[in-house]
Amino acid sequence: MIDSHCHLDSPRYDEDRAELLDRAWDAGVREILSIGIGEGPETMHRALEISREYAGRPETPRIWASAGVHPHEARLADEAAYAKIEGLLLEPEVRACGEIGLDYFYDHSPRDVQKAVFSRQMEIAAGRRKPIIIHCRPSQNSSDAWDDTLEMLRTQWAQRGLGGVLHCFTGEERHAREAMDMGFLISFAGNITFPKAQPIRDAAAMVPLDQMLIETDAPFLAPVPNRGKRNEPGWVKEVAVTIAELRGLEPDEVSDRTTANFRALFHPGTTFASTDLHR
Repeated sequence: MIDSHCHLDSPRYDEDRAELLDRAWDAGVREILSIGIGEGPETMHRALEISREYAGRPETPRIWASAGVHPHEARLADEAAYAKIEGLLLEPEVRACGEIGLDYFYDHSPRDVQKAVFSRQMEIAAGRRKPIIIHCRPSQNSSDAWDDTLEMLRTQWAQRGLGGVLHCFTGEERHAREAMDMGFLISFAGNITFPKAQPIRDAAAMVPLDQMLIETDAPFLAPVPNRGKRNEPGWVKEVAVTIAELRGLEPDEVSDRTTANFRALFHPGTTFASTDLHR
């Protein structure tokens, strides 16, 4: 399995990060994408540092990184932050720009600022030929952020042909379909296991397996039966199991297909033997 989205640089892991990675390996996780947003632009590089710190460690998942400014911290983005993203996207371990997008639920940054920063980061990612990882959360009982996000992707990104991921998908089926038409993968996280998450499960039952990823968004959104605890990459297995049950499949098929999707997007041009899916 691959955990396609987690925050390994979270301070909540500072005391036991190595042990957490051991548990992930034992659970079958072979790669992790550690999202490089930090607590803002000043610490977005920590995901890359962790990737390098654990590279080559025996029986440890291979850790990749991303780099970007989350919409919550959009107000902190300046030319130095953009230059930092440009530089990080040149590093071989950094496979994507993100997570970037719009968050109208909390509005920690003004919406016009969020849009401007989102747009600028798409330009940077396009220049470095990197896919993007999208965060989208609308205001309550609204699709406002989805409408704006998809419009910006349609006009500023789709023609680039670089694709990306809608991470921790919580939108409607129509949002997923429009994004898939633009070449995006749809990623499902631990909240798919929550009792009140039937709309997410409905979307997961509709999204083709060849356009799907699984993730934890750890340390957030721990799946049932660990809901309320600090999440960790090894628990991505619960997401695979839930999707398999929805679709009448074996969990290994979900794991294998989402692993292949991850590698096609983030390791383009690399050939993997079929046995690599289980290494």
